[in-house]
Formats: sequence, structure tokens, C-alpha cells
Amino acid sequence: MALAALIVKLTNRLPTPVNRALAALLFVAFGVAQATQISDDRGLSVSFSEPPQRIISLLPSLTETVCALGECARLVGVDRYSNYPQSVRSLPQVGGGLDPSLEAIAALRPDVVLTATSTPAAQRLQALGIKVLAFEPKSHADVHRVLLGIGQLLGVTNAERVWQEIQADLSALAGSLAPRLRNTRVYFEVSSAPYAAGPTSFIGETLAALGLANIAPRGLGPFPRLNPEFVVRADPDLIMVGERNHPGLQGRPGWAGMRAVRFGRVCEFSAEQTDVLVRPGPRLAQAAHIMAQCLRNTAP
Repeated sequence: MALAALIVKLTNRLPTPVNRALAALLFVAFGVAQATQISDDRGLSVSFSEPPQRIISLLPSLTETVCALGECARLVGVDRYSNYPQSVRSLPQVGGGLDPSLEAIAALRPDVVLTATSTPAAQRLQALGIKVLAFEPKSHADVHRVLLGIGQLLGVTNAERVWQEIQADLSALAGSLAPRLRNTRVYFEVSSAPYAAGPTSFIGETLAALGLANIAPRGLGPFPRLNPEFVVRADPDLIMVGERNHPGLQGRPGWAGMRAVRFGRVCEFSAEQTDVLVRPGPRLAQAAHIMAQCLRNTAP
């Protein structure tokens, strides 16, 4: 620790670009570990003297991000909803993001807990001396940012490459769709209230990347609650809905007369497909493939 402080003190006397480069060389030369500062979505910065080897994830999209970076083996526990890839299903479950078991987490001796900003447990975990990083990806840009942040945390160099592969897959998929399918007007239902995936949500951004038109207005937020009559008046060409919400769809007042319902242009997603579609993480391109297949299967 004293040697690290001395290196910093000496190199700080040099111009900034020079001192950073020289400090890095000296740290490597003398085998001194450099602390890494990771900023999370709460605006907090957490310091790590070395990349964490024991990680608990309390959010499925963060679990998938760790694994997409090739570091699944560092996970020692997950929330009850993390189920991809297959290997994480055998890990100890420590509750949900909103109701994690502090005792179970502490017993696993994690170097860090990854969670959503909405979890109420972050402060209690920190009070136990457990490091916490909270991320809340809500858009494609957020997925990219979180991927880079977790890549930095893990000390890996492939985060940007993983993102570029996702982007390339999205682009190739969009280019493969028949021109007549572009601008198909879509209603994507996330809850039977009904709540829709709006244009500013990560789901809406995926629809736009495929060249589809979203009937949900842009100014109502990422997941607006729509008046059912608005959906009837909008009369979408295609409806995307999970298997939980599909039953009774035709029984909603006026919905049986919508063109999507009349012509059978309704995609009912399985629970497994829904998991892919509603998680803002590294499976964005896989979600787009599910949407594209729906589009092709229901095309007139």
C-alpha cells in the first residue's frame, strides 16, 4: 500500500497524460495492484483492488451480461428469476431483487452483489460490509453502457466486441426482412392493463431497428398504460403479446373487430420467449429474431 502511494505521489508531479502512463507502467513493474473505480446507476463509485471472483446477481439481465462476457464461473448465486444460460439454474438462489435473503447472500461471501437500482436491500447489504453495484438498463444505450461497466468490473476486454456483434446481428436481421414488412404497425403488450412497450423503451427500440411502426405514442414514457379504446382506434396490423395475456384478448370490448385479431395477426409468445423479449441485456438480437419470426409467420 505504501509503495502504491509513493508511485502516485511521484508521478503526480508530471503532466497528467504522462503521469498516468508512467504510473501504470510502475504499477505493473512492481506488481502493485491498481484499484478500479466502478460507477453505478445510483451515481455511487465503488473501489475494487482486483476483479471480483465471487459475484451474486439479483437481476436476470445482469446475470446474462456476466455470462455473455464469458465469466459465468464467477457467479456464486443468483435471484430466483435468473434462468439463462442453463448453467446458472444450478446456482444457489437468494430470493428476488425486491426480497433478497440477506442471510443467504452473506453466507456465500460475495466480492460484489449486482442488483437493480430499485432494490431496497442495497443499503442493508452495504451495512453488512458487502459491496453493491446497482444498474438499471432501460434502453439499448443503457445495455451498451452496462456491458462496458461490468466488463471493466470483471477486468475483461471483450465487452465492446460483444456489443458490436449484437449490433451487427440486429443490422443483418433488419436487412433480411422483406420490404413489404417494413412499417408494419405493431402493438406490443407487456401487461393486460393494458401497458404497452412504447417507442422509447428497449423493446420499442428493437421494433424500430427492424423498421416497424409502434402504435404507442412517443411522449407517454417507455411503458405507458393505454386506454383500451385507443388501441381499438389505432387498429394495429400486428399484436405481440405473452401467453399469460393472450387469453381473453378477443373478449375485450371492440378488440375482436381489429384487423390484427380478424386476420389472425396476433403472436402469442411463450414464457421462454417472453424472458428474452423483456430483459434489457445481451440477448437483444435474440429478441429481435423472435419479433422478426412473428412478423414473417403472420404476414399476409
